[in-house]
Amino acid sequence: MDSQESAEKAAPVQPKPLNKIQRRILGVLIEKARTTPDAYPLSLAGLVAGANQKSNRSPLMNLSPEQIEDELIEMRTLGLAAEIQGSGRVSRYRHFGYDYMGVKGSEAAVMTELLLRGEQTAGDLRVRASRFDQIPDLPALNEILRSLMAKGLVISLTPPGRGQVFSHNLYQPEELTKLKNKFVGATGDSDENADENESTSTARSSRSGGEVAALQAEVEELRGLLAALEERVTRLES
Repeated sequence: MDSQESAEKAAPVQPKPLNKIQRRILGVLIEKARTTPDAYPLSLAGLVAGANQKSNRSPLMNLSPEQIEDELIEMRTLGLAAEIQGSGRVSRYRHFGYDYMGVKGSEAAVMTELLLRGEQTAGDLRVRASRFDQIPDLPALNEILRSLMAKGLVISLTPPGRGQVFSHNLYQPEELTKLKNKFVGATGDSDENADENESTSTARSSRSGGEVAALQAEVEELRGLLAALEERVTRLES
């Protein structure tokens, strides 16, 4: 556990809603801090690449550096992010998302996946969040979700049962209303559909494994590009 996580407070204040670009930036910063610590804090180029990544993202975005820089200004005001000076005078950015949300460990893993992908079933969420912090089974995930719901960070969009869908609660009010309307009338699956749903869950897990592998390959490629760019900038400044 890093020093940032160990400093979390037990009773956080309910964080303010974020717009969709801010949520994407926060999710990317937390993700990269956990998966590629050698490249963290992120440069603006790394942050743009992570925000526009084609794997493990929903919805897909095509954000410009200017759009991300504008939102970083507001996020710094909110205490969500900070700019630091990196090697070769390249500005880099780090997050304070754990403090902002009052989470750590598995709770932080679940929130990160919800920020990056939006609403998800419990089964998909367990598999995806386990790449950050191992969640052994659905009962363990349900305990995490109950804790996050008690903090006002997670909501359930469908009734309890197989296929129950959850989302984070950091949407802007109009976004949240639209999302809830999308699931009006949805019901959980009955036990007679258990076998079918179990097969679906297994297939989803397999796809998730492939997505993680693709993500890791993309990260390595981006790290190489970033290192080359930083070296070029250093040479030019010299």
